[in-house]
Amino acid sequence: MAKPSAADNRTRSSVQVFIVVGLCCFFYILGAWQRSGFGKGDSIALEITKKGQECDTVPNLSFDSHHAGEVSKIDEVDSEAKKFEPCAARYTDYTPCQDQQRAMTFPRENMNYRERHCPPEGEKLHCMIPAPKGYVTPFPWPKSRDYVPYANAPYKSLTVEKAIQNWIQYEGSVFRFPGGGTQFPQGADKYIDQLASVIPINDGTVRTALDTGCGVASWGAYLWSRNVIAMSFAPRDSHEAQVQFALERGVPAVIGVLGTIKTPYPSAAFDMAHCSRCLIPWGANDGIYMIEVDRVLRPGGYWVLSGPPINWKASYRNWQRPKEELEEEQRKIEEVAKLLCWEKKSEEAEIAIWQKTMDTESCRSRQEESGVNFCETTDV
Repeated sequence: MAKPSAADNRTRSSVQVFIVVGLCCFFYILGAWQRSGFGKGDSIALEITKKGQECDTVPNLSFDSHHAGEVSKIDEVDSEAKKFEPCAARYTDYTPCQDQQRAMTFPRENMNYRERHCPPEGEKLHCMIPAPKGYVTPFPWPKSRDYVPYANAPYKSLTVEKAIQNWIQYEGSVFRFPGGGTQFPQGADKYIDQLASVIPINDGTVRTALDTGCGVASWGAYLWSRNVIAMSFAPRDSHEAQVQFALERGVPAVIGVLGTIKTPYPSAAFDMAHCSRCLIPWGANDGIYMIEVDRVLRPGGYWVLSGPPINWKASYRNWQRPKEELEEEQRKIEEVAKLLCWEKKSEEAEIAIWQKTMDTESCRSRQEESGVNFCETTDV
Protein backbone atom coordinates (compact mmCIF):
# COMPACT_ATOMS: atom_id res chain seq x y z
CA MET A 1 0.00 0.00 0.00
CA ALA A 2 1.41 3.41 -1.00
CA LYS A 3 2.26 5.83 1.79
CA PRO A 4 0.57 9.29 1.66
CA SER A 5 2.88 12.00 0.33
CA ALA A 6 4.02 15.05 2.30
CA ALA A 7 1.95 17.28 -0.01
CA ASP A 8 -1.25 15.42 0.86
CA ASN A 9 -0.55 15.83 4.58
CA ARG A 10 -0.03 19.56 4.20
CA THR A 11 -3.33 19.91 2.29
CA ARG A 12 -5.27 18.00 4.92
CA SER A 13 -3.77 20.08 7.76
CA SER A 14 -4.64 23.32 5.96
CA VAL A 15 -8.28 22.23 5.58
CA GLN A 16 -8.56 21.40 9.29
CA VAL A 17 -7.11 24.75 10.31
CA PHE A 18 -9.52 26.53 7.97
CA ILE A 19 -12.52 24.70 9.45
CA VAL A 20 -11.50 25.50 13.07
CA VAL A 21 -10.93 29.20 12.27
CA GLY A 22 -14.27 29.35 10.44
CA LEU A 23 -16.17 27.87 13.41
CA CYS A 24 -14.50 30.27 15.82
CA CYS A 25 -15.50 33.24 13.71
CA PHE A 26 -19.08 31.97 13.37
CA PHE A 27 -19.62 31.57 17.11
CA TYR A 28 -17.97 34.92 17.82
CA ILE A 29 -20.37 36.68 15.45
CA LEU A 30 -23.34 34.74 16.91
CA GLY A 31 -22.42 35.74 20.46
CA ALA A 32 -22.05 39.40 19.48
CA TRP A 33 -25.46 39.31 17.81
CA GLN A 34 -27.14 37.82 20.89
CA ARG A 35 -25.42 40.33 23.19
CA SER A 36 -26.70 43.22 21.07
CA GLY A 37 -30.30 42.36 22.10
CA PHE A 38 -31.47 41.46 18.61
CA GLY A 39 -31.51 37.75 19.47
CA LYS A 40 -35.02 36.42 19.99
CA GLY A 41 -34.27 34.69 23.28
CA ASP A 42 -32.65 37.73 24.86
CA SER A 43 -35.35 40.07 23.65
CA ILE A 44 -37.95 37.92 25.44
CA ALA A 45 -35.86 37.83 28.58
CA LEU A 46 -35.42 41.61 28.52
CA GLU A 47 -39.14 42.10 28.12
CA ILE A 48 -39.98 39.82 31.07
CA THR A 49 -37.34 41.51 33.23
CA LYS A 50 -38.71 44.93 32.32
CA LYS A 51 -42.27 43.92 33.23
CA GLY A 52 -41.12 42.36 36.49
CA GLN A 53 -39.39 45.59 37.51
CA GLU A 54 -42.57 47.53 36.85
CA CYS A 55 -44.45 45.13 39.25
CA ASP A 56 -47.54 44.93 37.09
CA THR A 57 -50.52 43.44 38.91
CA VAL A 58 -53.30 41.48 37.31
CA PRO A 59 -56.41 43.48 38.28
CA ASN A 60 -58.81 40.53 38.42
CA LEU A 61 -56.60 38.16 40.49
CA SER A 62 -58.71 36.52 43.23
CA PHE A 63 -57.46 34.88 46.41
CA ASP A 64 -60.87 33.60 47.52
CA SER A 65 -61.37 29.89 48.21
CA HIS A 66 -62.71 27.97 45.23
CA HIS A 67 -63.76 24.81 47.10
CA ALA A 68 -67.08 23.40 46.03
CA GLY A 69 -70.00 24.19 48.29
CA GLU A 70 -70.67 26.99 50.73
CA VAL A 71 -67.78 27.85 53.00
CA SER A 72 -68.94 29.03 56.40
CA LYS A 73 -67.16 32.04 57.81
CA ILE A 74 -65.89 31.95 61.36
CA ASP A 75 -67.74 34.26 63.66
CA GLU A 76 -65.29 36.79 65.01
CA VAL A 77 -66.89 36.57 68.44
CA ASP A 78 -66.43 32.77 68.59
CA SER A 79 -62.77 33.02 67.49
CA GLU A 80 -61.77 35.08 70.54
CA ALA A 81 -59.79 33.28 73.27
CA LYS A 82 -61.95 32.06 76.12
CA LYS A 83 -61.16 33.81 79.37
CA PHE A 84 -61.26 32.14 82.77
CA GLU A 85 -61.74 34.04 86.00
CA PRO A 86 -59.46 33.37 88.98
CA CYS A 87 -60.57 30.74 91.49
CA ALA A 88 -61.20 31.72 95.09
CA ALA A 89 -58.10 32.33 97.22
CA ARG A 90 -58.68 29.07 99.13
CA TYR A 91 -57.73 27.14 95.97
CA THR A 92 -54.15 28.43 95.93
CA ASP A 93 -52.79 24.93 96.67
CA TYR A 94 -55.44 23.02 94.74
CA THR A 95 -54.10 20.30 92.44
CA PRO A 96 -57.08 18.75 90.65
CA CYS A 97 -55.90 15.14 90.43
CA GLN A 98 -54.13 15.24 93.81
CA ASP A 99 -56.92 16.69 95.94
CA GLN A 100 -56.46 15.58 99.55
CA GLN A 101 -60.17 15.26 100.33
CA ARG A 102 -60.76 13.11 97.25
CA ALA A 103 -57.64 11.03 97.98
CA MET A 104 -58.95 9.96 101.40
CA THR A 105 -61.93 8.24 99.76
CA PHE A 106 -59.66 5.69 98.04
CA PRO A 107 -58.12 2.57 99.62
CA ARG A 108 -54.78 2.92 101.36
CA GLU A 109 -53.55 -0.46 100.21
CA ASN A 110 -50.45 -0.20 98.01
CA MET A 111 -50.59 3.61 98.23
CA ASN A 112 -53.62 3.74 95.95
CA TYR A 113 -54.94 6.85 97.69
CA ARG A 114 -51.71 8.73 96.95
CA GLU A 115 -52.02 8.18 93.20
CA ARG A 116 -53.70 10.49 90.68
CA HIS A 117 -57.48 10.55 91.02
CA CYS A 118 -58.99 13.19 88.77
CA PRO A 119 -62.47 14.65 89.39
CA PRO A 120 -65.35 13.74 87.05
CA GLU A 121 -66.37 16.28 84.44
CA GLY A 122 -69.17 17.68 86.56
CA GLU A 123 -66.82 18.50 89.46
CA LYS A 124 -64.01 20.12 87.49
CA LEU A 125 -63.21 23.74 88.24
CA HIS A 126 -63.30 26.13 85.29
CA CYS A 127 -61.19 28.90 86.78
CA MET A 128 -57.54 29.84 87.04
CA ILE A 129 -55.69 28.63 90.16
CA PRO A 130 -54.42 31.81 91.87
CA ALA A 131 -50.79 32.24 92.85
CA PRO A 132 -49.96 32.72 96.53
CA LYS A 133 -50.35 36.29 97.72
CA GLY A 134 -47.17 38.23 97.02
CA TYR A 135 -45.78 35.68 94.54
CA VAL A 136 -42.67 36.94 92.75
CA THR A 137 -40.53 35.69 89.87
CA PRO A 138 -38.28 32.87 91.17
CA PHE A 139 -34.54 33.50 91.38
CA PRO A 140 -32.52 32.46 88.31
CA TRP A 141 -30.29 29.40 88.44
CA PRO A 142 -27.91 28.77 90.16
CA LYS A 143 -29.16 31.06 92.95
CA SER A 144 -32.52 29.27 92.89
CA ARG A 145 -30.81 26.04 93.94
CA ASP A 146 -30.14 27.59 97.33
CA TYR A 147 -32.87 30.24 97.74
CA VAL A 148 -36.62 30.47 97.18
CA PRO A 149 -38.75 33.54 98.02
CA TYR A 150 -40.90 32.80 101.05
CA ALA A 151 -44.00 34.27 99.37
CA ASN A 152 -43.81 31.69 96.57
CA ALA A 153 -44.27 28.72 98.92
CA PRO A 154 -45.21 30.08 102.35
CA TYR A 155 -44.93 26.88 104.39
CA LYS A 156 -42.65 26.64 107.42
CA SER A 157 -43.43 23.14 108.74
CA LEU A 158 -40.36 21.55 107.14
CA THR A 159 -38.07 24.15 108.71
CA VAL A 160 -39.09 22.74 112.09
CA GLU A 161 -39.63 19.06 111.30
CA LYS A 162 -36.38 18.68 109.32
CA ALA A 163 -34.30 21.29 111.13
CA ILE A 164 -31.47 18.98 112.25
CA GLN A 165 -31.32 17.37 108.78
CA ASN A 166 -30.64 20.66 106.98
CA TRP A 167 -33.45 20.28 104.45
CA ILE A 168 -34.57 23.89 104.56
CA GLN A 169 -34.13 27.01 106.69
CA TYR A 170 -36.26 30.14 106.95
CA GLU A 171 -34.27 33.37 106.71
CA GLY A 172 -36.36 36.53 106.61
CA SER A 173 -38.07 36.80 103.23
CA VAL A 174 -36.48 33.68 101.73
CA PHE A 175 -36.04 29.98 102.33
CA ARG A 176 -32.48 28.71 102.19
CA PHE A 177 -31.65 25.15 101.14
CA PRO A 178 -28.30 24.05 102.64
CA GLY A 179 -28.38 20.86 100.56
CA GLY A 180 -29.02 18.47 103.41
CA GLY A 181 -31.31 15.43 103.50
CA THR A 182 -32.45 12.76 105.92
CA GLN A 183 -29.54 10.52 104.91
CA PHE A 184 -27.08 13.31 104.14
CA PRO A 185 -27.40 16.08 106.76
CA GLN A 186 -23.85 17.20 105.90
CA GLY A 187 -24.91 18.07 102.38
CA ALA A 188 -25.76 16.47 99.05
CA ASP A 189 -22.33 17.18 97.56
CA LYS A 190 -20.48 14.99 100.05
CA TYR A 191 -23.15 12.32 99.71
CA ILE A 192 -22.79 12.32 95.91
CA ASP A 193 -19.02 12.05 96.33
CA GLN A 194 -19.61 8.84 98.30
CA LEU A 195 -21.77 7.46 95.50
CA ALA A 196 -19.21 8.54 92.88
CA SER A 197 -16.57 6.35 94.53
CA VAL A 198 -18.59 3.36 93.22
CA ILE A 199 -20.73 4.77 90.39
CA PRO A 200 -18.99 6.51 87.43
CA ILE A 201 -20.91 9.76 87.84
CA ASN A 202 -18.15 12.13 86.80
CA ASP A 203 -17.13 10.63 83.45
CA GLY A 204 -20.44 10.97 81.61
CA THR A 205 -21.52 7.33 82.01
CA VAL A 206 -24.43 8.50 84.17
CA ARG A 207 -26.44 11.28 82.54
CA THR A 208 -30.02 10.70 83.79
CA ALA A 209 -31.29 9.76 87.22
CA LEU A 210 -34.60 9.04 88.92
CA ASP A 211 -35.08 10.13 92.54
CA THR A 212 -37.95 8.32 94.28
CA GLY A 213 -39.37 10.05 97.35
CA CYS A 214 -37.25 13.11 96.66
CA GLY A 215 -38.20 15.45 99.53
CA VAL A 216 -37.18 18.96 98.40
CA ALA A 217 -34.99 17.41 95.64
CA SER A 218 -31.58 18.52 96.90
CA TRP A 219 -30.00 15.34 95.50
CA GLY A 220 -31.26 16.21 92.03
CA ALA A 221 -30.34 19.89 92.44
CA TYR A 222 -26.70 19.10 93.24
CA LEU A 223 -26.39 16.57 90.40
CA TRP A 224 -26.78 19.43 87.88
CA SER A 225 -23.20 20.57 88.53
CA ARG A 226 -22.05 17.05 87.51
CA ASN A 227 -23.97 17.14 84.22
CA VAL A 228 -26.58 14.67 85.45
CA ILE A 229 -30.27 15.48 84.97
CA ALA A 230 -32.50 14.04 87.71
CA MET A 231 -36.25 13.52 87.57
CA SER A 232 -37.65 13.66 91.09
CA PHE A 233 -41.02 12.65 92.46
CA ALA A 234 -42.67 12.47 95.86
CA PRO A 235 -46.24 12.05 97.11
CA ARG A 236 -48.38 14.90 98.31
CA ASP A 237 -48.36 14.08 102.00
CA SER A 238 -47.79 15.66 105.40
CA HIS A 239 -44.61 17.35 104.12
CA GLU A 240 -46.19 20.54 102.83
CA ALA A 241 -45.19 21.58 99.34
CA GLN A 242 -42.03 19.47 99.02
CA VAL A 243 -42.51 19.14 95.26
CA GLN A 244 -43.47 22.81 95.02
CA PHE A 245 -40.17 23.70 96.69
CA ALA A 246 -38.33 21.56 94.13
CA LEU A 247 -40.05 23.33 91.23
CA GLU A 248 -39.40 26.77 92.69
CA ARG A 249 -35.73 25.79 92.92
CA GLY A 250 -35.72 24.92 89.22
CA VAL A 251 -35.41 21.14 89.66
CA PRO A 252 -37.60 18.84 87.50
CA ALA A 253 -40.14 17.22 89.84
CA VAL A 254 -43.69 15.87 89.90
CA ILE A 255 -46.17 14.67 92.48
CA GLY A 256 -46.05 10.91 92.24
CA VAL A 257 -45.74 7.62 94.06
CA LEU A 258 -44.92 3.97 93.45
CA GLY A 259 -48.33 2.37 93.95
CA THR A 260 -50.63 0.25 91.82
CA ILE A 261 -49.68 1.60 88.38
CA LYS A 262 -46.32 1.94 86.66
CA THR A 263 -44.44 5.22 86.59
CA PRO A 264 -44.99 7.47 83.54
CA TYR A 265 -41.49 6.90 82.15
CA PRO A 266 -40.38 4.74 79.21
CA SER A 267 -38.31 1.61 79.72
CA ALA A 268 -34.52 1.98 79.97
CA ALA A 269 -34.86 5.75 80.46
CA PHE A 270 -32.46 6.26 83.38
CA ASP A 271 -28.82 5.51 84.11
CA MET A 272 -29.36 5.59 87.87
CA ALA A 273 -32.28 5.30 90.31
CA HIS A 274 -32.10 6.48 93.89
CA CYS A 275 -33.97 6.09 97.16
CA SER A 276 -32.76 7.92 100.23
CA ARG A 277 -34.95 6.82 103.12
CA CYS A 278 -37.93 7.09 100.78
CA LEU A 279 -40.10 4.70 102.87
CA ILE A 280 -41.00 2.55 99.85
CA PRO A 281 -41.53 -1.13 100.84
CA TRP A 282 -39.14 -2.49 98.23
CA GLY A 283 -39.43 -6.13 99.24
CA ALA A 284 -43.23 -6.17 99.44
CA ASN A 285 -45.64 -7.54 96.83
CA ASP A 286 -43.07 -9.93 95.41
CA GLY A 287 -40.72 -7.05 94.69
CA ILE A 288 -43.03 -5.32 92.22
CA TYR A 289 -41.51 -1.89 92.99
CA MET A 290 -37.98 -3.14 92.35
CA ILE A 291 -39.22 -4.73 89.12
CA GLU A 292 -40.52 -1.30 88.10
CA VAL A 293 -37.10 0.22 88.85
CA ASP A 294 -35.55 -2.53 86.73
CA ARG A 295 -37.91 -1.56 83.88
CA VAL A 296 -36.87 2.11 83.81
CA LEU A 297 -33.15 1.40 84.30
CA ARG A 298 -30.99 0.91 81.23
CA PRO A 299 -28.80 -2.23 81.09
CA GLY A 300 -25.79 -1.52 83.28
CA GLY A 301 -27.67 1.12 85.26
CA TYR A 302 -27.33 1.59 89.02
CA TRP A 303 -29.81 1.48 91.92
CA VAL A 304 -28.91 3.27 95.15
CA LEU A 305 -30.72 2.49 98.41
CA SER A 306 -29.69 4.41 101.49
CA GLY A 307 -31.36 4.15 104.88
CA PRO A 308 -33.45 1.34 106.34
CA PRO A 309 -32.96 -1.58 106.18
CA ILE A 310 -29.35 -1.24 104.97
CA ASN A 311 -26.87 -1.97 107.75
CA TRP A 312 -29.73 -2.74 110.14
CA LYS A 313 -27.43 -4.49 112.61
CA ALA A 314 -25.75 -1.22 113.53
CA SER A 315 -28.71 1.13 113.13
CA TYR A 316 -31.89 -0.62 114.28
CA ARG A 317 -31.84 1.14 117.65
CA ASN A 318 -31.58 4.59 116.06
CA TRP A 319 -34.42 3.70 113.70
CA GLN A 320 -36.48 2.42 116.63
CA ARG A 321 -37.56 -0.66 114.72
CA PRO A 322 -37.30 -4.36 115.61
CA LYS A 323 -34.12 -5.90 114.18
CA GLU A 324 -36.06 -9.02 113.09
CA GLU A 325 -38.33 -6.87 110.95
CA LEU A 326 -35.41 -5.04 109.36
CA GLU A 327 -33.50 -8.27 108.76
CA GLU A 328 -36.47 -9.78 106.93
CA GLU A 329 -36.94 -6.61 104.90
CA GLN A 330 -33.33 -6.63 103.69
CA ARG A 331 -33.51 -10.39 102.99
CA LYS A 332 -36.46 -9.82 100.64
CA ILE A 333 -34.65 -6.96 98.87
CA GLU A 334 -31.54 -9.09 98.36
CA GLU A 335 -33.70 -11.95 97.08
CA VAL A 336 -35.50 -9.80 94.50
CA ALA A 337 -32.21 -8.18 93.42
CA LYS A 338 -30.79 -11.64 92.76
CA LEU A 339 -33.84 -12.64 90.69
CA LEU A 340 -33.41 -9.44 88.66
CA CYS A 341 -29.74 -10.37 88.05
CA TRP A 342 -28.52 -7.23 89.78
CA GLU A 343 -24.97 -7.31 91.05
CA LYS A 344 -24.32 -5.77 94.43
CA LYS A 345 -21.39 -3.40 93.96
CA SER A 346 -21.13 -1.93 97.44
CA GLU A 347 -22.63 -1.80 100.92
CA GLU A 348 -21.02 0.69 103.22
CA ALA A 349 -22.57 2.28 106.30
CA GLU A 350 -26.24 2.77 105.34
CA ILE A 351 -25.70 2.91 101.55
CA ALA A 352 -26.07 -0.07 99.22
CA ILE A 353 -25.52 0.04 95.44
CA TRP A 354 -26.59 -2.54 92.86
CA GLN A 355 -25.91 -2.63 89.12
CA LYS A 356 -28.35 -4.01 86.56
CA THR A 357 -26.91 -6.66 84.29
CA MET A 358 -25.93 -5.83 80.72
CA ASP A 359 -27.06 -9.26 79.52
CA THR A 360 -30.80 -8.79 79.99
CA GLU A 361 -31.77 -11.58 77.57
CA SER A 362 -30.05 -14.41 79.42
CA CYS A 363 -31.30 -12.94 82.68
CA ARG A 364 -34.89 -13.03 81.44
CA SER A 365 -34.60 -16.74 80.59
CA ARG A 366 -33.31 -17.46 84.10
CA GLN A 367 -36.15 -15.42 85.58
CA GLU A 368 -38.73 -17.44 83.68
CA GLU A 369 -37.18 -20.63 85.01
CA SER A 370 -37.40 -19.19 88.54
CA GLY A 371 -41.06 -18.28 88.11
CA VAL A 372 -40.65 -14.48 88.14
CA ASN A 373 -43.79 -12.82 86.75
CA PHE A 374 -43.51 -9.60 84.77
CA CYS A 375 -46.40 -7.33 83.87
CA GLU A 376 -47.38 -7.05 80.25
CA THR A 377 -45.94 -3.88 78.70
CA THR A 378 -49.42 -2.71 77.72
CA ASP A 379 -50.82 -3.17 81.25
CA VAL A 380 -50.24 -0.03 83.31
